[in-house]
Amino acid sequence: MITGSARIEIDREPAVVFAAIADVTRIGEWSPECVGARWIGGATGPAVGAKFEGDNRAALLGLTLKKWTTTSEVTACVPGEVFEFVAEGYTTWRYEITPSATGTTVTESYEYESSSGLQSFLYETVLRRPTAMTKGMRRTLERIKQSVES
Repeated sequence: MITGSARIEIDREPAVVFAAIADVTRIGEWSPECVGARWIGGATGPAVGAKFEGDNRAALLGLTLKKWTTTSEVTACVPGEVFEFVAEGYTTWRYEITPSATGTTVTESYEYESSSGLQSFLYETVLRRPTAMTKGMRRTLERIKQSVES
């Protein structure tokens, strides 16, 4: 299992932070990779079983290398506490939201099963995808903090 996480303190109450994170239509404001998302299949907001599509972009030095769209399903949704979804039935993304002395602690994490062979070697060792994903989570959380606190 490949995992990673990042954590940040946000000076707002958990309900406010959860509302921002669980509104997937806002992810394009914060993520360095997911540039937009929308609810699909009749879903209009966060709930277990709700599905959404996310438009992603990989870039290097401002040059787009790859674009793709993923379909995700919400697998945990407890207002003010946790928001989790599985992208393409493969990678689980989770936001744990807990009260803190200054407002809220948010921990974002991911996990996926490592593939084997050449694909795994290229993805995890050569491209260092797990490291890039963790850096992306840190950037996302910093942007969420800036947005929610302003």
